[in-house]
Amino acid sequence: MPSPLESVDLRHRVQQVLDAELAAQAEVLAELGPDVDELLTAVAALLRGGKRLRAAFVYWGHRAAGRPDSDALVRLASAMELFQAAALIHDDVMDDSDTRRGMPAAHRAFAHAHAARGWAGDGARFGLAGAVLAGNLCLTWTDEVYATCGLPEADLARGRPVFDRMRTQLMAGQFLDVVESVRPWHGIGDDERIERAGRVIRFKSAKYSVEHPLLIGATTGGLDAAGLAALSRYGLDLGRGFQMRDDLLGVFGDPGETGKPAGDDLREGKRTVLLAHALAGTGARSRDRVEALLGRPDLDTAQVDELRTIIEASGAVTRLEDEISRLAASARAAVEGAPSLEPQARAALLELVEVATSRTS
Repeated sequence: MPSPLESVDLRHRVQQVLDAELAAQAEVLAELGPDVDELLTAVAALLRGGKRLRAAFVYWGHRAAGRPDSDALVRLASAMELFQAAALIHDDVMDDSDTRRGMPAAHRAFAHAHAARGWAGDGARFGLAGAVLAGNLCLTWTDEVYATCGLPEADLARGRPVFDRMRTQLMAGQFLDVVESVRPWHGIGDDERIERAGRVIRFKSAKYSVEHPLLIGATTGGLDAAGLAALSRYGLDLGRGFQMRDDLLGVFGDPGETGKPAGDDLREGKRTVLLAHALAGTGARSRDRVEALLGRPDLDTAQVDELRTIIEASGAVTRLEDEISRLAASARAAVEGAPSLEPQARAALLELVEVATSRTS
């Protein structure tokens, strides 16, 4: 079958919805004058990229309940892309990232505009303010698109608790990541490091990337309890595998594919499951070296390569690849064992396992 991201022309249709929504919001903002145009520009630039995975999970979760394709369903799915945009904009602020998808991160773009115009004050502070507000607009628009997608009110009411839970848990999951980034790892056991990094994965990524979008689609579609339980298992396992792949790409990914500098996660000092396994699998000397270099924004290419060598030698990459494979197999088993799922949707969800865990960006 065609890719579940391309079949039913899903990517193109989602982009059409997003373009139309931004045009409508531009009219709402027009009375404020051109000074606010850059808020829309920043969001539009981000929404032109991306794989549309979260939209696909909403769409195929709904179809799994036996519901038909519709423009209303595509609009519902598009709400997840606005939510993702908010998360990325705010995440880049918290991580002090320079780029996103090969372009300046939103806060950097605002800061560059401030400098180019010779405006007064601190350009970096202006950039942070602009990015926070642009992300907040995306959160507002997420709710608007959900409420106005065109599905029956009863369907939307049934899905609303999952939708609200997703938004609340992601915000807290982001904070959990911030807490973990400053809470010392030195002196704690290997198992505790792995458990703490895994908890961040669950609430910062796995749930909002896969499980919750799937359940929003399936719940609005009226899927039975057994089907929902199967999709929840699939979503959590695949979501964890998805983030572990992201952790590997953050250290070893090709910048031409990822849109971010090589080793960016090392400069940001991200406390990932990959890093936790690396510390568990290396000796005291290498562990001290990791702790000395990790989180230094001025890491040069040689130091990034040194950290990569330590991580590979520790066996952490192999362990993560094995875990990704195990989680992918578990996700497949969950949907294969759920007889109530509509066959075309089941096939799409099986294809999405490969898309989510074997990606290069």
